[in-house]
Amino acid sequence: MRMLAVFEKGERIRHIGHLDIQRSVQRGLRRSGLPVAYSNGFNPHILITFASALSTGACGKREIMDVTMAEDVSSEEFLDRMNKAMPPEMQLSEARPLDQKHPALMASLRAAEYDLLIRDPGQAGKLTAAIPAMMAKETVPAMRKTKTALKECDIKPLIYELKGEGQHILATLVLTEREACKPGMLIEALSREAGIEGEEVRMLITRTALLGMDENDRLVPLETL
Repeated sequence: MRMLAVFEKGERIRHIGHLDIQRSVQRGLRRSGLPVAYSNGFNPHILITFASALSTGACGKREIMDVTMAEDVSSEEFLDRMNKAMPPEMQLSEARPLDQKHPALMASLRAAEYDLLIRDPGQAGKLTAAIPAMMAKETVPAMRKTKTALKECDIKPLIYELKGEGQHILATLVLTEREACKPGMLIEALSREAGIEGEEVRMLITRTALLGMDENDRLVPLETL
């Protein structure tokens, strides 16, 4: 069986990279004593996948993992044993069994919701005020980092929703296997529109949800699909 689980990456550990998050979860699974499944071969490893790697420095409220189990386990037992084995900053909030034929998490992922807390109130006001003008444009250029260089791209089609509330910029951005609009790209474009290009914008990035598409083409929490 497969178990889908929702967990948090708290603010205190936001600077831990994705590989360390993976190792922490694997250690937690071993400590829990749950009957997890392992790969075959000379170097067996726990069969676990994550919906999407979270950038170093960002928090995650509802991160999602998919663990293959060697034996059937109830959602309640999985949550109880894992939360006893995991640190306070990485507690699990939900778990449910998946059918073996359920699509891979990343294949179902379509978007992510972000809460970007802008540390400087003055910058936050300028960025929020610039949202209508930027979203009214036909194209919104931004620089995408590739393996070899920086390339300009249009992020306008990658923004589902964008609004400001006080010092918070709330955004729903495309996130798939093939393309994504990262928060840094968004703030870079918004800073240019706000006339503060070149200024350092200090912010706390929190990914609040991972989203998939339901049968009516509506974005819904990935864990509900």
